[in-house]
Amino acid sequence: MASDSPIAVDGQDAGASDIAIFPLNLVLFPGGALALKIFEQRYQEMTKTCLRDELAFGVCRIRKGNEVGAPADHETIGCSARINDWEMPHPGFFHLNCLGENVFRVVSSRVEDNGLIHGDVEWLTDTGGAADTRAFDVCRSALERFAEQAGERFVADPSAFDDPAWVSYRLAEVLPVDAQIKQDLLEQRSTALRVSTIAELLQSV
Repeated sequence: MASDSPIAVDGQDAGASDIAIFPLNLVLFPGGALALKIFEQRYQEMTKTCLRDELAFGVCRIRKGNEVGAPADHETIGCSARINDWEMPHPGFFHLNCLGENVFRVVSSRVEDNGLIHGDVEWLTDTGGAADTRAFDVCRSALERFAEQAGERFVADPSAFDDPAWVSYRLAEVLPVDAQIKQDLLEQRSTALRVSTIAELLQSV
């Protein structure tokens, strides 16, 4: 049986935390790359705070609304993102390269005067249990083939092709399925079940 290696929560698993929430039309997974262009004032302020205080922010998929303008209605389960690299090509415009870190659930939220959403969140980890060997082999082989075709730009270091959690998240990112299915995969806190679900999806796409 392939071992189930839960994604660590970097010291954030005790109690709730207050983080800025960035609703987007996508699902971010732990270990996933996220490139953003920041121009709205609320997200400029969020970016400056995150850079100054070395903070992560939360990414939640939009249920209703838009990425710009009025605060959007968003999913309650999302993934934190940390800024790895940034540049400001001209004043008031940031280019960010971020990395997905940890899954969270929004316990409560509020909208600041500038329109930025803040959430009190609890950090979630994967449950124990081993992934089915056959299902994991299907997933790992599919990811290795995809990575070979896509090249180095797809798999950010460090790669972990023997880690069921990492493999399942990378496949969840690239599977050509509806965004709600991706959200369901993010919300699935059992790596073993996530691997089995993705193995089944691979046979249908």
